[in-house]
Order: sequence, then C-alpha cells, then structure tokens
Amino acid sequence: MAFTADDRTEITELISMHGHLCDSGELDRLDEVFTPDVVYDVSDFGQEPLLGVAACAAAGRALGELNPVAHHVTNVVLTEAADGRVHARSKGIGVNADGTAGSVTYEDTVIRTPHGWRIGHRKIHAHRTPLGGHV
Repeated sequence: MAFTADDRTEITELISMHGHLCDSGELDRLDEVFTPDVVYDVSDFGQEPLLGVAACAAAGRALGELNPVAHHVTNVVLTEAADGRVHARSKGIGVNADGTAGSVTYEDTVIRTPHGWRIGHRKIHAHRTPLGGHV
C-alpha cells in the first residue's frame, strides 16, 4: 500500500498524541499510540527497555512527580521502509516542574495496524552535549 499524505498527517499526529496523553495523565490510553507489544527503549537513561504498553504506563506512574510537566515534540521526519513500516525521527523537549528542560531524539518504527498507525518500537536518545557529543 502506498504511503500517502494522509498517512504522514496521521503518523505526525500519533507522535504528538504521546505528549498529550502523558501530560494529562491519561496513561491508560497509551494503546492509542503504541502497539500492545511495543518495545520502548530507555537504555540511554540506564534503564532496561520497557516491554508492552502496560509497562510504559506503569513506568510513567512510577516516576510520579519526576515526570516532566510538558512533553513537546517537533522536527518530525518520516521515511517509508520497504516492508510498509515507517521510520520516524523527531525531537522531544521535556519541561520539568522546576523550569529546567531536557532534549531527546525519538527513533520510532511505526506500523499500520487494524486500528491505524501505531508505534511498535521507540528508542530514546538523550542529548547531553552540543553537536551530538562532538565538541
């Protein structure tokens, strides 16, 4: 099936929805963003990858007040893969309650499901130094 402009819009909105659901505390709705068996790779933060949408919701709840108060996503770039999946790369900005902020890159594999596009794999790369660490 051809990758259309409508697909681009749906996937961009899907990636954006993650922040809205997290910021509003609607973690039980993460199945609207991720496949049931999603791999959410947070190893760049020293943690094991989260396996499944329930584990993602539980991790968000466990962070409690340490969660950012705002998740913003921008600079979404979509590339169609040969198998019909889509590779999505985007920037994330997290704003904390104390006013500090952090930046990440999301590397997503997006899959067309009977319920629409869903993220099946997400790897988060934290940014800690300018110019990709090359000073």
